Amino acid sequence: MKKVPYKYICIEGNIGAGKTTLAQMLSAEFNCNLILEQFTENPFLEYFYKDPERYAFTVELSFLTERQKQLQDSLSNKDLFHEFNIADYSMIKSLLFARQNLKDDEFKLFQNIFNLLSSRIQRPDLILYMHRPIDRVKRHIIERGRPFELNIKDAYLEQIQNAYFDFFKTQTVLPVVVLDGENMDFIQNRKHFEEIMNILYQEFKPGLHHLRIIF
Repeated sequence: MKKVPYKYICIEGNIGAGKTTLAQMLSAEFNCNLILEQFTENPFLEYFYKDPERYAFTVELSFLTERQKQLQDSLSNKDLFHEFNIADYSMIKSLLFARQNLKDDEFKLFQNIFNLLSSRIQRPDLILYMHRPIDRVKRHIIERGRPFELNIKDAYLEQIQNAYFDFFKTQTVLPVVVLDGENMDFIQNRKHFEEIMNILYQEFKPGLHHLRIIF
């Protein structure tokens, strides 16, 4: 019987890319522990979208500390009942979003805090990045209807996407798989989902890998 060769997998992607849904579906198929980001518990998020300049540092610091605590608690517990962990975010998300949202002096301070907190967290064995065109993630954002997200600009989504790609290009420590999901519907099409599951059985070397599922 095939086994997933990773102990800790992070699903990444832009806002509205389908990270949480995919992580939930994968956890239902595999014997794994599911770690979902509790973003709705951030009390500053709604204020940030209304006044980004005023609340950027507060919202990013709140996200950072909550992510660090959740991952530390989840990954430090030895779970004998699950073969691996799968999360719908990684710690690097905090740094990439902060780089876009903070002023230079704020980011320098944030980066120092990030380096301190992230050093205590286990690195993922694999990052699977769901790449969606901007118009598609925007449509997903509108469809799920979270009021504080509805005014997100295309330019901001492009900045986030570019931030991930710039980071991935320099990544030599862990394997990153960028999956082109332009025409993929893993929710409605079982074959699409099975192809994603098959990716998790493959052993990737550290560095950037691009995959496209063709049907």
